[in-house]
Order: sequence, then C-alpha cells, then structure tokens
Amino acid sequence: MAAAALRGLGAALETHRGRDRAVRALSYSLQLVGGALPGPGGLPGGLLAASAQLSSCRTVLRLFDDLAMLQHSCGYGLGPEDEDVLVRGLSVLCNVANQLYYPCEHLAWAADVGIVRAASQRWWTLSTVLWGSALLLGILRSLKVLCQLRRKLRQHKCSTSSPQSQKLRAQVKAEVLSILMDAADLSNAIHWLPPGFLWAGRFPPCHQPNSAPAPERG
Repeated sequence: MAAAALRGLGAALETHRGRDRAVRALSYSLQLVGGALPGPGGLPGGLLAASAQLSSCRTVLRLFDDLAMLQHSCGYGLGPEDEDVLVRGLSVLCNVANQLYYPCEHLAWAADVGIVRAASQRWWTLSTVLWGSALLLGILRSLKVLCQLRRKLRQHKCSTSSPQSQKLRAQVKAEVLSILMDAADLSNAIHWLPPGFLWAGRFPPCHQPNSAPAPERG
C-alpha cells in the first residue's frame, strides 16, 4: 500500500497540475502556521517568507498556462447544444474571464521585475477582478448544475441504489465541493482588492494564502 501511494504521489508530481497543487498546499500550510505562531521574526517570519516564495513560484509557472487555457476555451466553444443555455453562457463567460486573467497577471509580474514600465498594482488589481469574476461565474454555474442534478435525483428517488442515482449523487458531491472551493478562493480574491470594497485587506496573516503583495490564485 505504501509503495502504491508513493508511486501515485510521484506520478502526480510529474504533472504540471499535480505539482502546482502540491506547491499550493505547501504554501497555504506554511502561511497558516507562520501566521498563527507568535512574533513576526524567527520561525514565523521564515515560514511566511517561504510561503511567499512558493507563491511567486506559482506566478512564474502560470506564464506558460495561456495556451492550455486557450485550448480549453476553444475546445468548449459555445458549449454542447444539449447543455442548458444558462450553464453554457456562464461557462463561456468564465472561460473568457480566465483567459483574460493570464495576460494581466503576466504584465503585473513583468512590471514588478522591471521588464516593462507600468504601474504593476493596476494590473494586479485587474487580474484579481478577473479571477474573482471567474470564481463567481463558476459558483453560479455550479449552483445551476446542482439544481438540475437535484431535480434528476427526485425523479430517481424510488431507485436510490441504481447506478444512475449513484452517479448523480457523485456529481452532486463534486459540484458542492467545487462551490466550497470557489467560495474560499473568492473570499481570498476580495481580500486582495483595493481597501474599501467589502472585506478587502482585512484578513489576518494566517488567513492569507501568502504575504507577497500579489494575490495567490487558487
């Protein structure tokens, strides 16, 4: 069992998405522990600095995500014709927001490192707005899909043990998990917006995914 788990972990870390998730989880964990420990220096400060470095690593790696996102957007297009019109519309808008997010973040990063002359904070803010918009659209889409799935489940209530019902329940759990994850990321995105908008800038260190001046995308 241990060998199988090790092989699975190794296989996951060989992929871009698997490695990104591992770096994200480690960055979040270091931020949580570093923010919870007393004192700004010593070990807490080191953990927060390490979290910020890992966050910056993810930002750099996202420089190569544009084409993958474009391929996904083109592959989805306007959505399958048999899909609900509202779900298709929300999915298309979400893809557009995600597609625009990447070049904005790239420009913000390039301005920070001095490659281009621009006010990086404006581009960070715009990228955060696009990220938050994509998350909100994703939540709305999942809520709509969830309503459709629950309606189908009511139609299959007499056969709860059937493969179809089990498949629907698994889809419901997946959509609920997606909503919870997007909602958590949305709360983080709002924190990184300019002060004065909802709870922007009010999270304590242990609730922020990193201590860098740039938002940490989920």
